Amino acid sequence: MGKLSVKSAFWTAPALLLLFSGLSFAQTSSIEGKVIGDDGQPLKDALIKIDRKDIKGNYKVKTKKKGDYFHAGLPLGTYVVTVEVGGQDKDRVDNVRTRLGEPTVVNFNLHELKQKQEAMQKAAESGQLTADQQRQLSAEQKAELEKQMKERSAALAKNKALNDAFNVGMEALKTKQYQAAIDSFTKASELDAKQHVVWGQLAEAYVAFAATKTGAEHDATLAKGLETFQKAIELKPDEAAYHNNFALALARAKKFDEAQAELTKAAEIDPPNGGRYFYNLGAVLTNIGQLDPAGNAFKKATEMDPNYADAQYQYGVYLMSKAQTTADGKFVPPPGTREAFDKYLQLKPDGPFAESAKGMLATMDQTIQTEYKDPDAKQKKTTKKK
Repeated sequence: MGKLSVKSAFWTAPALLLLFSGLSFAQTSSIEGKVIGDDGQPLKDALIKIDRKDIKGNYKVKTKKKGDYFHAGLPLGTYVVTVEVGGQDKDRVDNVRTRLGEPTVVNFNLHELKQKQEAMQKAAESGQLTADQQRQLSAEQKAELEKQMKERSAALAKNKALNDAFNVGMEALKTKQYQAAIDSFTKASELDAKQHVVWGQLAEAYVAFAATKTGAEHDATLAKGLETFQKAIELKPDEAAYHNNFALALARAKKFDEAQAELTKAAEIDPPNGGRYFYNLGAVLTNIGQLDPAGNAFKKATEMDPNYADAQYQYGVYLMSKAQTTADGKFVPPPGTREAFDKYLQLKPDGPFAESAKGMLATMDQTIQTEYKDPDAKQKKTTKKK
């Protein structure tokens, strides 16, 4: 009895071992393939995700230098194979059935896929999808395409309304119809509040309109212009023109320190035109009777651009306004006056201010007649200041 038991055990054990080995071998399969990137070249380090459909099972492998990948030891079954690039799924193949022996091949060509999608998108936008292209669309793709077409149609309509309102505003601004310009630019800003150019032109319209007003109405309109310029600058802080124009508006509001700060920003953004920005400030200040701040602006313009001829001339004119006449009749302009006019004539000998600059220099060189107290003197003697 005991011997029979031992014999039975001896002969049955190998059979069980062979049976388990055969079952393990029967479940093994593999998937391999190659990935071509958007640029048409083999794509390295793309993530291949292999997800089993019939029962739960997830496997991953990355592509090698030549864009190839291989995953062995997969249970026989049906899978979804997805390629992921940069954290985004780029393409997938569904219902991939693995087999015994040779690997199941699943390739991805993202370059061809991109071209096909672009062609599909272009055809959809033009409403010229071919029958074959329509058949290729899944239900999800069709729904997404319809959604995109509706959004695009709405965007085009909005863009047209925006452009129409903006163009009407520009035409009104050009013909000095400031209220009409303000109305049109305001409408454009309501259609798209992120268009900095709309806010910039609306600010210009407010500032120009303020110049036609007086008293409290002038101040309120100008304040709207300043507020609107700030919105344009918030959207486009690196636009030197906005800082420049904002500064000129601030100068009209007699906020001279703020104006200079804005012009300094404009000059930092656009150094080659720094002199012009301060020259414009000087011109505005001169026109509103702020002569000392204007003189400082012209001086700053000459410092930023010594070869800015008109700035040299205007700074010279400002300095001449500060000239003194001494008790003995000598005409004494501030230091730098002669240099400013000389520089202008050097840069623009035939410029529009050339004759005036020469006249200023002649004034500084004028002869001063002095009566001698000597009762015997019978004539006046002239002396020339050098």
